Formats: sequence, structure tokens, C-alpha cells
Amino acid sequence: MNALVRIVKEQVTSFPLILRLAAYETKSKYQMNYLGVLWQFLNPLIQMLAYWFVFGMGIRKSGDVATGVGEVPFIIWMLAGLIPWFFISPTILDGSNSVFKRINMVAKMNFPISALPSVAIAANMFSYFVMMAIYVLALLAFGIYPSVHWIEYIYYLFCMIVFMFSFSLFNSTISVLVRDYQFLLQSVTRLLFFLLPIFWDISHQLGQDHPRLLALIKLNPLFYIIDGFRNSFLSGSWFFQDMKYTLYFWLFTLLLLTVGSLLHMKFRDKFVDFL
Repeated sequence: MNALVRIVKEQVTSFPLILRLAAYETKSKYQMNYLGVLWQFLNPLIQMLAYWFVFGMGIRKSGDVATGVGEVPFIIWMLAGLIPWFFISPTILDGSNSVFKRINMVAKMNFPISALPSVAIAANMFSYFVMMAIYVLALLAFGIYPSVHWIEYIYYLFCMIVFMFSFSLFNSTISVLVRDYQFLLQSVTRLLFFLLPIFWDISHQLGQDHPRLLALIKLNPLFYIIDGFRNSFLSGSWFFQDMKYTLYFWLFTLLLLTVGSLLHMKFRDKFVDFL
């Protein structure tokens, strides 16, 4: 418990520096390009336009999806799950590699190593918020207007940040100790894309014929997050209507955070020896 408390305190006290390092990392990423930081906005816009062209005008042009707010175009339904994944996928990989990549830099600074996964999360947040702003404009364009359920978005955003930090803290420690773990994580991340409710409604398609398989898939906390984002905008249901699943998510996340904190504190003074 002491390790967990210390890790949380380090995130709070280092928060301003975390944001500055994330902003610096974002600027340095694009500084050699003519358009510079503008690519931070163009990249997500181009990705969303590509999916819009394929699924909005091509493959699923006429396939509307029934939701709690009525039938909506498939592209609108899909983007509600795809946009969080655009943040989650790179954050899993960047977060797991954050300590190994930057340990030499922060070793000479008064900066807690445990905050490095937070820097990776904050850096990916910039483009994520751009995509969310574009998505809200798309919702309005299709006649889907704000409701009281949109408030839930804040809750699921908090869920995503806490889980991604817990997962990244754990992964970043294991990745330093076992470098092969990074390659395993890349393969697992690709597999997760197809086991989450992004392109298909898993709950509807597996619920009746394969309830046990659905229950197994829903053990993945990312399912709770992505499904929750979609529910916030398109379902009209509240997270506390399924308290068992909500409690499971938070128990799993807190357990992961605790284990990650213990491992991090145990090996943080020895990280340099593994480089």
C-alpha cells in the first residue's frame, strides 16, 4: 500500500512537469516537418476521413445500427469505439517502452521515474482530444445532439486514464526486465483490436448463442472502457446500471495498479543495470 500511495503522490506533484514534457515530446516529434505541430491535427483528421470513405460511403454505406438514440449510420457507431482505440493502442506500446526509452534522461533530473508512463499518456492525449472534437461535430451533423448521458463521457475518460496508467506502469517495469515482453505486447495489442467492440457489436452477436464466450471477452477491462464511450453518446444508459461489471473493472484496475506499483518500487533503483 505504501508503494501505491507513493506512486500516486508522484503523479500529482509532478503533474505540471508531466504536461510540459508531453508538450515538448509532441513538438520535437514534428519539428523536422514543414507543417510542424499541425500534423498533430492532420493525422487524426486523415485517419477519420479514411474510415469515413471506406465505411461511410463504401462497405457499410446503407447499414444503419440500432442504438438507444435511434438508428445511426454505421460509421458513427464505429467511430465511437475506434477513436478510443486510436488512443489506447499507441499508449500501450509507448507506455510500456517509456522507462526503457527515457531512463537515462530522467536519471539526471529531479523527476520520478514512475511519471514516465504518464508522459506517454499525456502526449497521446493531444491527438485524442482532436479526434473527439471532430467526432462531436460529426454527431451534430447527423442530428445527434447532447443529452444528459454525455456527462458519462467524463467518467469513462477517467476510467481510461487510470487503467492506462496502471497498465503502463506494470508494462514499463516488465519491459525493462524482459525486453522480449515488448514484442509480445505488440502482438497482443493487434489481437485485442478484434476482441473489442470496435467494428462489431460483440454483446449483440455473441450474447444469445455464446454467452460464456462473451463473458470471457468482457473480462478485458478495455471492453468496459470502449463500450462505455459508445454508451455515453449512443446508448442512453448509465454505468451504474451494471454495478457488477463496474465493480469488476475497478477491482481489476486497482489490483493492477497495486502490483505495478510494487514491482516498480522494487526495481526502480536497478533499472539502469538492465539497460
